[in-house]
Amino acid sequence: MFLPVRQHFPHRKLDDIPAAVDGELASSGLGSRLSPGARIAIGVGSRGISNLAEIVHTVVDFFNSRGFRPFLFPAMGSHGAANAAGQASVLAHYGIEESTMGCPVVSRFDVISLGKTDAGIEVFAGKDAWSSDAIFVINRVKWHTSFAGALESGVSKMMALGLGKIEGAKCCHGHARTLGMEAVIRSVAGHLLASGKILGGLAILEDAYHDTAQVTALAADGLIEREVELLCLVKSWMGKLPVPALDVLIVDQIGKNISGTGMDLKVVNRGVHGQYNPWPDTPRVERIFIRSLSELSYGNGVGTGLADVIHDRVLTRIDVNAGRINATTSGSLAAVRTPLHFPSDRECLDLLSATVGKFDAADVTMGWIRNTLDLGVVALSENLAGEIGKNPMLEISGPPFAPAFDGNGNLGLFPCD
Repeated sequence: MFLPVRQHFPHRKLDDIPAAVDGELASSGLGSRLSPGARIAIGVGSRGISNLAEIVHTVVDFFNSRGFRPFLFPAMGSHGAANAAGQASVLAHYGIEESTMGCPVVSRFDVISLGKTDAGIEVFAGKDAWSSDAIFVINRVKWHTSFAGALESGVSKMMALGLGKIEGAKCCHGHARTLGMEAVIRSVAGHLLASGKILGGLAILEDAYHDTAQVTALAADGLIEREVELLCLVKSWMGKLPVPALDVLIVDQIGKNISGTGMDLKVVNRGVHGQYNPWPDTPRVERIFIRSLSELSYGNGVGTGLADVIHDRVLTRIDVNAGRINATTSGSLAAVRTPLHFPSDRECLDLLSATVGKFDAADVTMGWIRNTLDLGVVALSENLAGEIGKNPMLEISGPPFAPAFDGNGNLGLFPCD
């Protein structure tokens, strides 16, 4: 039996997102050094950021209203199968296209080299973006799923890896093997900022409910230092699994729109090379079962290899080439390995339950989530009621329910609202 459990995270949702974005940009003084008619390249990524189209549209409107000529470009490394049409399609699925944004969307893969940083890292940039008068990037600031530091995912990482397309992403990931990713991001982003081409960026912060909670305009001067402060803040808002440990975690869906590694590894406590429970401040998870791959992952199955078992339906959605490109670019080959798989949920769960060292199935602790972004409501096995009762942030929101297997041994979608 499972219990539906609601996590009472603090609500930080912005009431008026366009007003917040416009106010931030207006008060920042961004663009004051540019002449009317200046072309501004606005970089946008591939993650499932809440309200992304609304935020991007507001930024475009702001620059249009000041007499500039903005255009949008994908800044997403190897996502979208690492080609121009694929990356334009990713943006279109988020509602970001010329007809809705009020400016051109330029997706090409030609890059230029901008020399090397003091650390010896070659820096790349898309030709279209670099031919503009100034570059502005929009990204969510958050913890990274596969490394820890004072600077992780955000505006600086988008500049370092996304701006340079697949060449930039490959180069950065390659150097990260010896230097560490944070050092690479600081080095490459610092090199770009010193060029004078970067106008700044817009940092988006989300609360534990995946709602837009804060937007902050970052000028090029002091951008990295300010982003470090924002990351520290948003880490304190992070949603987690609500119990100290689980024997089995059921994840209904993974995908590149959910996390760069398909699922947030700091939620499920996995390392990008398959390490079990490497994050000391994260609940332990002994076994992971993945049930489906998001359509918005475009066949990129990165993350499947970090599970213990997957359903056969996941395999039917995988584009091996898309995952191969992503994995070889990042160097995270384990993330695309094919784990054990079965044609029914029941078979997957029976196998996992038999491998956690408990001889009575009633003692196996289980959790069930939609995905690693949506942790406001989770399902926990009834034998965790004692742990639930210890946490004042948790509420059992309905009666216990049994997993409803159909005639083929499969479950429906995540059953909790």
